[in-house]
Formats: sequence, structure tokens, C-alpha cells
Amino acid sequence: MNQIITAPEEQLRMIAKGAEKIVNEEELLAKLKRSVETQVPLTVKLGLDPTAPDIHLGHTVVLRKIRQMQDLGHRAVIVIGDFTGRIGDPTGKAKGRSALSEEQVRANAQTYCDQIFKVLDQEKTQVRFNSEWLGKLDFETVLRLGATVTVARMLERDDFQNRYQNQVPIGLHEFFYPLMQAYDSVFLKADLELGGTDQTFNILMGRTLQKSMGQEQQIAMFMPILEGLDGVEKMSKSLGNYIGVDEPAEVMFKKVMEVPDRLILRYFELATDEHPDRIAQLGREMEEGRNPRDVKLELAGIVTGLYHSSEETRQARAFYETAFSKKQIPDQIPELVLPDSQVSLAGLIGALVDAGYAASKSEFHRLLKQGGVQMNGEKLGPDALDTPVSEGDVLKLGKKRFVKWVNP
Repeated sequence: MNQIITAPEEQLRMIAKGAEKIVNEEELLAKLKRSVETQVPLTVKLGLDPTAPDIHLGHTVVLRKIRQMQDLGHRAVIVIGDFTGRIGDPTGKAKGRSALSEEQVRANAQTYCDQIFKVLDQEKTQVRFNSEWLGKLDFETVLRLGATVTVARMLERDDFQNRYQNQVPIGLHEFFYPLMQAYDSVFLKADLELGGTDQTFNILMGRTLQKSMGQEQQIAMFMPILEGLDGVEKMSKSLGNYIGVDEPAEVMFKKVMEVPDRLILRYFELATDEHPDRIAQLGREMEEGRNPRDVKLELAGIVTGLYHSSEETRQARAFYETAFSKKQIPDQIPELVLPDSQVSLAGLIGALVDAGYAASKSEFHRLLKQGGVQMNGEKLGPDALDTPVSEGDVLKLGKKRFVKWVNP
């Protein structure tokens, strides 16, 4: 266990960087002071509902914050909601989420774990499944949990309230989801729980249940939703405005360069581990006339370097500057394998979507219709789906996506 040597006030400053809300900072500072004095790390909890295992930078906002706390000496506990996942969290939808099978939950959880350790320090992370304790509760204990909160309090949650007012059925079991997530905090004696602002009700329920069961309350920390590359909607794979953590370095670098200038500092705050002083300095430099493009190049290098090697990051920058600054076809282009020696453009759309070069088949067709697809430097029209594609052919999608086709 690393020594906790950073002063509590400095820890608080670093932890609070980019946070939407902390409930509450005075309690957190007191916990940090005690942690430094006793050399006992805080237990930082994150619950994951293993239903959507593909992670992009929007998901890593919370993970990067946990990593920062790990670097300060604290320990992370990732709670995989295998038990709660079988019940289904409504999470703001108009109707209850379908319950997952145990096999689905375990498969998704493994995929999640493979990806979260691209951010978290695995040696300082404990992964637990909440079936370990929730599956052992007897009916009397469950009833006692139910007695800690009223129906009126549950209906304060927006999605329950909206469904109730619109006469959309609410299963009684759904009321137990926030309670079970809260019980996770009780069982783990969590000092701090993180989540997005969409998890406000559930995380605050953890504080309530800990207090009712005689425990010191956890700090509730909420991270903002990261806007996608369009600068408006939250980052989402379905909207095509995302940066995936598994994407090739060249793709990641060029996508970061698409971040709107007004969001450069926000991405520094939420998608990197840069110190608040450095971010403030960059803000001053842009106010004094530094070209935002130069700052964005720094951002792209930092973000790409978090998920790729230094050599891959260097090559990604060289690729970007050749392809998009000098308007040339670069020498080093990401490659995809042709599924067959004789294949048309139409037969490759699925592979392009799977590899992240197009958000969806409809996006590819839209690009083609708008003249945004080139092959070997020649623009393709909407009737080009039957065009044969061979080894060595280079596709350019939009302004900044290149891919070269090779034989198996």
C-alpha cells in the first residue's frame, strides 16, 4: 500500500477538479485528514450495471477520477451489479429495463473489466459482484431495508414520478433497486461513491441507508456528462459523436482534434489526469492569443497517450499532420482485412462500422450520398456501392478517416 503523503487540502483540490457536485466537501476533507493521519486509504466505490460494455471517453470521466484518487493512495472497489442487473434499473426510461440472465451479466462484466483497466490501476482495484452479499439476505432483512424509505420518497425519483403520472406500470421490485445499490455501500463501508449525475438518487440513497444503519455516511460525488464531438449531445456511440477507448491511435487522435474549441478545457478536465494548475495555465494562454489548434494538439497527444504507447501516439500525430494538415494521403494508414478477394464496397460497410470508421450503416450511406467517401483520391457517388475493392485500395470517409484494405 502506497503512503498517503499529499496534504488533505491538495487532495481535495485534485479530487474536486471537474466534479459537478460533491455532497459534501467538508465531510470529504475530514475523511482525507483522518486518512493522512492514520495512513488508512479511503474506500472509493463505483457501481457498474453490466448492460452496455462498450466504453468510450464519456464513460471514462468517472474512471479517470477514480484513477486520480488511486494515485493519491486510496483504494477502489468496483461493484459489478450482477444481482441488481438481473432485476434491472429503470435509469430514466419510460418503462422498466428487461432483466438480464446470469450468463449475460457475467459476459458483459468480463468485457467491462477488460476495458476499465485501461484506466484504473489493477493492483489498487478490487472487483466485487454484489450477488456475494445481496444473494444472502433473508426476507426479514429485505423488509427492514424497505422500511427505511417511504413510497413518497421513491416517487421523488424522476423516472418513477413520470411513469406514475403517465400511468405506466411500476413493478414493486423496481423500488428495491436503489435500496440494493445503497446496501452495497453499507456492506463495503464505502467512504465515497462516484457516479454520473443520472445516478444522483441512487447514490444519495446510499448516504441515507448508511446513516439509518449507524455508519458514517459516504461522500456522494457526481461527475458531469461529457459532450460528444458535436459539442451538444452527450457522447454516445449511437449518435456517432464518440471517442472509443479501443479505437486505433490514429482514429483517436484525429477525433480529439474534432473537439470544438470551446470544449478544449472541459476535455482536459474530464478526460485527462492533468493538474488543475496546468489546465488553468492553458486557459490563460488561449485568452492571451495562443492558437486553440496548438492546445488541441497537446490534448490529442495526452488523450491518445493514455490508451496507446508513446510510439503509437507519435505515429498518430504524424499521420494526422500528413493527412489533414498537408492534405496528402499518409504513408502509414490503419488497415482492415478484406473478407474476400472479390468484394464490392457494399460488402465492406459492416466491417467499417465494426471497426469504428463509420458510426452506423446509415451514416456511411449518408456520407456516400453527400460525396464524403473517396477511394484512392477519387470521390465516389451514391451509385458506387457495386464498386469493386481490392488489396491496397484506400478509402477516405469524411475529412479525417482513412483505411487501407489488405488481403488476409
